Amino acid sequence: MKHVIALDVGGTGMKAALVGADGALLYETRRATGRERGPDAVVESILGFAADLRAYGEEHFGESALAAGVAVPGIVDAAQGIAVYAANLGWRDVPMRRLLGERLGGVPVALGHDVRTGGLAEGRIGAGRGADRFLFIPLGTGIAGAIGIAGAIEEGAHGYAGEIGHIVIRPDGPDCGCGQRGCLETLASASAVSRAWAAASGDPKADAADCAKAVESGDPKAVEVWQEAVEALAAGLVTALTLLDPRTLIIGGGLAEAGETLFTPLRAAVEERVTFQKLPHIVPAALGDTAGCLGAGLLAWDLLSTEVSA
Repeated sequence: MKHVIALDVGGTGMKAALVGADGALLYETRRATGRERGPDAVVESILGFAADLRAYGEEHFGESALAAGVAVPGIVDAAQGIAVYAANLGWRDVPMRRLLGERLGGVPVALGHDVRTGGLAEGRIGAGRGADRFLFIPLGTGIAGAIGIAGAIEEGAHGYAGEIGHIVIRPDGPDCGCGQRGCLETLASASAVSRAWAAASGDPKADAADCAKAVESGDPKAVEVWQEAVEALAAGLVTALTLLDPRTLIIGGGLAEAGETLFTPLRAAVEERVTFQKLPHIVPAALGDTAGCLGAGLLAWDLLSTEVSA
């Protein structure tokens, strides 16, 4: 049975699958990233995981994987196949494509940025299916973005396209790790809501999920914290749709798990801000934490189809 290897590397865990030609997940598994062991050990873990997946495919499906796709965090040079930098994993300039190709017996390997790879899956087979232009925005520890155009993800001239989390919303706002102040992710990420609600509630362990529950129960302090985040997010989204004019805005990540507690006020706040712009559909992501892995599989199959057409 023809298949490819798909691997999504996160700061804590790695998700992997063998993916059939029709996109079916033939086999799924997970492992710890083990970043506490250092960057070299993490790279070796990735290579070993991929080799084990290849062996599983040979044993259970009668043939070796035709290609592999791997999504990694941080700065990625997809064209050269280099994992340039990842703060969470501590690596610099890892020639991931070459190393994986050597470990996997020379099969073609595609390397992608984790958010853009997840966005590819959401746009092509998830919440954005059928949309010719979309923007995928996961609201997690930070806020990133993936710009989808005609079934592909726009990477930009230097691989930095879609970094909506670093649009400045409030110039006098909180310091951001990027060196600016008042970036969107300092105001509307899941971690920003967690910080604000911990301070407002007086509970240092309270997080964004707790805030959402308090909003649903009518707590006025929680409503104030939540609305401030929603207003900031809406401001960022209107900037994005003014520039990109997407047909669909796909919102994912931990904050989106609040469902309509987020989406109802967010849609209203965006609508209040637009003037001449066309309102996109604002929808929750559909694939959850499997998006990166599914996207890595798509990258691998795309690589094969490109080779055939060439």
